[in-house]
Amino acid sequence: MRAHEAGALHAEGYGGPPHWLPWPSDVMELLPQLWPLTVRRDGSGRLEVGGVDVVTIAREYGTAAYVVDEEDFRARARAFRDDFAAPFEAVCGGVDVYYAGKAFLCTAVAGWVAEEGLSLDVCSGGELAVAERAGFPAERIGMHGNNKSVAEIQQALEYGVGRIVVDSVEEIERVAAVATELGVRAPVMIRVTVGVEAHTHEFIATAHEDQKFGFSLAGGKAADAVERVLAHPHALDLRGLHSHIGSQIFDTSGFEVSARRLIGLHAQVAERHGLQMPEMDLGGGFGIAYTSEHTPLSPKELGEQMGEVVRREFTAVARAGVGGGEAELQVPRISIEPGRAIVGPSTFTLYEVGTVKDVEIGHGAKRAYVSVDGGMSDNVRTALYDADYSCTLASRRSEAAPRLARVVGRHCESGDIIVMDEYLPDDISAGDLIAVPGTGAYCRSLSSQYNHTPRPPVVAVRDGAARVIVRRETIDDLLALDVP
Repeated sequence: MRAHEAGALHAEGYGGPPHWLPWPSDVMELLPQLWPLTVRRDGSGRLEVGGVDVVTIAREYGTAAYVVDEEDFRARARAFRDDFAAPFEAVCGGVDVYYAGKAFLCTAVAGWVAEEGLSLDVCSGGELAVAERAGFPAERIGMHGNNKSVAEIQQALEYGVGRIVVDSVEEIERVAAVATELGVRAPVMIRVTVGVEAHTHEFIATAHEDQKFGFSLAGGKAADAVERVLAHPHALDLRGLHSHIGSQIFDTSGFEVSARRLIGLHAQVAERHGLQMPEMDLGGGFGIAYTSEHTPLSPKELGEQMGEVVRREFTAVARAGVGGGEAELQVPRISIEPGRAIVGPSTFTLYEVGTVKDVEIGHGAKRAYVSVDGGMSDNVRTALYDADYSCTLASRRSEAAPRLARVVGRHCESGDIIVMDEYLPDDISAGDLIAVPGTGAYCRSLSSQYNHTPRPPVVAVRDGAARVIVRRETIDDLLALDVP
């Protein structure tokens, strides 16, 4: 962040572009790593996705709108499914890929996930209700959350989910009590905090010690959790260990340390209790490209590197003679959670420009503020995480020179910023359409009705046809919960 003890306006480089944003040779160029698979420009310069241009989408469905490329979504899901299967086949017979419902979930998307053979991770009774409505196979659902209610646990067990990831001592007892009452044996995994400092934003790093998730390896807390689960043999079925080191991660070094520590506990359980747990979840949270500075690994690269990590670490444990007792330590079935990496790049948000304003910011510099008909109510990540985004003029071709701009929303907050820094054509004006890529993950999920603004629709496009999969909220929706 640009900071100075006398205030941001005095900070070095204030008013100029960030170091990673070069002057564009073509301000209309689309960087392939930022956009969904089928996005292109037609002859008039209009952005087109799935064979449908954005002017048509805006006319039929309005703006702001989330636009998801269904073919891109499905292709990314298949890539994680297939590119992880090959390297893990020889290690543990394959891998299970869990789509992150928290990134974005609706009944249509749950259907796509099921059809492409992935599993589904849900974190609340509401997300589980969506999965149930879509008829998602229960055995391929994992239930997360650090404070599941009794009602949510009962909902999960009655539906028959394949795993409940327990996160606290209270929750272990809570799940055991509900399972006993229902007369079932609950499949559980233990969330382990492995003490790995992921290189990401503080609020999305989830495996260091000072945060709310899981049982710490330090002080034997995770080992104690194993003992507590095993104390309920008729109510709880210990399936394995779970770890997640964070989100928006661009290399596998953290997973190597995490896997080593998780495998150590896995071996300890086998040695101490004679239990060969059949599953292990290494998490994921793989990064995506929001701007030209980001260079994420491909699913193939991730699969090969993580498969080698698991093979190498289990081999090291076997050579040390740890964990098996009389029986050789078996490699459990591995699960991974790509996080935003499937839905994030598949979607862009389409806005209409309302005003363009030149603002004097000092030192002879100006900034163009481009206001659009959305903002922090549909994308709070910039305000929440200092997230960077890119954007492009989407409704026409322009030969105008590039101009450094900031895309801002319509809300009554000075921090209502969507794109901090981007080059747009100098002739950008009211009525133009702007598209912001990489908004499939967490934008709709974290959206709000701030300033009583109805949330945008989600429009899926494929093979020349567009359809609404989540409708736009209306003023009537806003008023429906308001009790006079």
